Amino acid sequence: MSFSPSPNSAAYDLAALGWDGTLAELFTEYGSRGLIAARVTRVDRGLCDTLTAGGAVRADSTAVTTADPEHTVCTGDWAALEPGPQPRLVALLPRRGVIARASVDRTSHRQILAANVDTLAVVASLAAPIKPGRIERLLALAWNAGATPVIVLTKADVAERDPATTAADVSALAIGVDVVTVSARTGAGIDDLARRLPGTTVLLGPSGAGKSSLSNALLGVDRMDTNDVRAVDGKGRHTTVHRELFPLPGGGVLIDTPGLRGVGLHDVGDGIEHVFGDIEEIAHGCGFRDCRHRSEPRCAVQDAVTDGRLDLDRLDRYRRMVRESEWAASRGDVRQASKRTAADKAVTRDIKALYRLRGRRD
Repeated sequence: MSFSPSPNSAAYDLAALGWDGTLAELFTEYGSRGLIAARVTRVDRGLCDTLTAGGAVRADSTAVTTADPEHTVCTGDWAALEPGPQPRLVALLPRRGVIARASVDRTSHRQILAANVDTLAVVASLAAPIKPGRIERLLALAWNAGATPVIVLTKADVAERDPATTAADVSALAIGVDVVTVSARTGAGIDDLARRLPGTTVLLGPSGAGKSSLSNALLGVDRMDTNDVRAVDGKGRHTTVHRELFPLPGGGVLIDTPGLRGVGLHDVGDGIEHVFGDIEEIAHGCGFRDCRHRSEPRCAVQDAVTDGRLDLDRLDRYRRMVRESEWAASRGDVRQASKRTAADKAVTRDIKALYRLRGRRD
């Protein structure tokens, strides 16, 4: 069976795309069957664009497309590709660094935004007011996935206030996270940012934050369309409509994504604990282990708010995020329990039918 890369497609170094020894070991069985490794760069209906050692390949993806949004093929996946005149993806390798939010339809499913991510760049525009809650939510997704977050403050050339002051405020909000100020228009800060983006980087942020312009600056070529934000309210339109992966000039890859209107949380308790490490540390002094930091006696967190060591708005955001994440996780548990119950009932029906059949034969 011959290999069929796209016409005029250059070969790719899989290591530069994120391939490593662990993936090679996982791929051993597929390789013995004549399949080739492919990284998914874009997902369309029933088709995927991929990069392989032999070049870019557009392949049928129906075999790895499921109704469950948590397990269907997505940008960033590593897959086993069957080459030939009509290439097709036949299996997905186990994922790591999965960036996922609660499904926008409020079901118990998660929506996978990108797979096999090493770095999550939280993109916020200096030309609009910074929203701490949005930044904290994206940081929680990153930490929970095991990815390293970097906060990127864009549009420094048209900032509403002093960029250094805003960067300092954001740094205080996101303890231990690098904050980089850039301007895609002037090129300021782009080289510094590029050095902080190892492996696979995904850009996440709202429409109008400048993700597409930032992508073009990092790629060194205009690959993404850009739009101006609306002057009336400072909001942007969805310039990017697909999640798409691009190789970076110095190695590694970049995943650009459509703007996020909302960032729902689904079972990201570990990420929340990391983002709000200051509150978690204070909570160790609470009189009760299961303290909810509301009206319980001897609550160290409430004491910190009273004496000014902790901002009440930050505590409120923490409470909302914990409540939302736990609620989504509980719905997921109910869904899994429902599936198990349905399976148990099906087995019981089959056993009863078998006994009825045996009774008629006796």
